[in-house]
Amino acid sequence: MSICMHLHRNQQRFAPMQEPSPSIIRAWGRLIRTERTVVGRIEASLKSAGLPSLHWYDVLLELKRGPGGRLTPREIEAAVLFEQYNLSRLLDRMEGEGLVRRIPYPGDKRRQIVEITDEGRALQERMWSVYGAAINRFIGDKLTDREAGQLSALLLKLLQE
Repeated sequence: MSICMHLHRNQQRFAPMQEPSPSIIRAWGRLIRTERTVVGRIEASLKSAGLPSLHWYDVLLELKRGPGGRLTPREIEAAVLFEQYNLSRLLDRMEGEGLVRRIPYPGDKRRQIVEITDEGRALQERMWSVYGAAINRFIGDKLTDREAGQLSALLLKLLQE
């Protein structure tokens, strides 16, 4: 049986797909372009200030929020805002810079806990001064608080299944 015939038979078993409307397609494109553009501008702001990337900030912030400034690598992975395929390598670099330290997990030497250092806390605060200003410049200066609330609510709808 040819692939085309197989696909045709499978299509008959499922409800026909309704094409997205032009408005939905336009919204999708703008969502992706906006995310890339705003994140790129914020990353450029951090870089021009001599600071590391948003990934570093995100890990430091989550550690700072963690109980006692500590989380397991799995907890960090679940909490961060970015897609992180190699958190271990990032943590190696951050540990090399003295921003975090790894300590053995109590009762399980195969696992570890990551702890933010004083240097990590200080870097996170320095980064926030640039990051927060960039969020205001690229979002806050363009949207009213009401519009930002509406956008937030709409984006939340997209996150729900």
